[in-house]
Amino acid sequence: MCGYLRLLLALIGIELLGAAGAIAEEVEFDSLDGKTRLPAELRLPQSDPPFRAIVFLHGCSGLKRNGAISATYSAWGKLLNDAGFAVLMVDSAAPRGFGTTCGAGDARKRMYFNRPLDAYGALRYLQSRPDVRADGIGLAGWSQGGGITLLTVVSESIGRPDPRPEHDFKAAVAFYPSACSTRAQSRPYTSVEPGQWSTSIPLLVLHGAKDNWTKVRPCQEFVHAAQRRRQPVTIQVYPDAAHSFDAPSLPLQRRSTPVLADGTRPLIGTNEPARNDARRRVPAHFEAHIPAN
Repeated sequence: MCGYLRLLLALIGIELLGAAGAIAEEVEFDSLDGKTRLPAELRLPQSDPPFRAIVFLHGCSGLKRNGAISATYSAWGKLLNDAGFAVLMVDSAAPRGFGTTCGAGDARKRMYFNRPLDAYGALRYLQSRPDVRADGIGLAGWSQGGGITLLTVVSESIGRPDPRPEHDFKAAVAFYPSACSTRAQSRPYTSVEPGQWSTSIPLLVLHGAKDNWTKVRPCQEFVHAAQRRRQPVTIQVYPDAAHSFDAPSLPLQRRSTPVLADGTRPLIGTNEPARNDARRRVPAHFEAHIPAN
């Protein structure tokens, strides 16, 4: 029966994942940019619907490696599936004809302007599904996707539709986010003046002190300023962690690209203590703000 079910699901474009049998479905929906059809993978937990759900926003290297979902996103998808959340992994690069968008240039600027619209397109899509709770959807982003998370949840987001959705994102997590500074979180990427960033969506930021790519200091300053304005934002900094500290089994290494402003190259790699703490902290954050009914 299990083999027959796998064959049947494969024939209709659905796949079983892992020993627990989580179901993965290839889906498409419209970005709110009005011109981009976004492909995504939806992974459903082994629990009864309607599901709580988390939207995933990938980093500048894209959603996939060699045709498969990146190991980092896949591992987080499994963890959150096991916690009872559906996970929607959105590909913002491929439908726009982009490969990586890690260097400076027009492609990266377009991603910053357009991806908050992708996030709200994902929210609209999930809220259209009868098997997802319209009032139980969160957001998570990594690196560039982490910066997009901040640009999405800000009260004056350029991605949020008008009229606003009845139910917005309920909580958000940003891993080592790009654009995490007072300057970057203002005009033109948001509709607020410098130093006035605000949100009603509880946000958890996770960062490594040894990250030389998306540096922690401006992000800490940004978050601490928001906290002084009584915004629901928390930051956790891991002292020995570099970029991609939450990747599974990634040896510490230098990326070949991009070359950073100081002439160095990004340091990336797993930090097991940081990864293990994040794997406890992130589900707890979503459970606290998107509790099961």
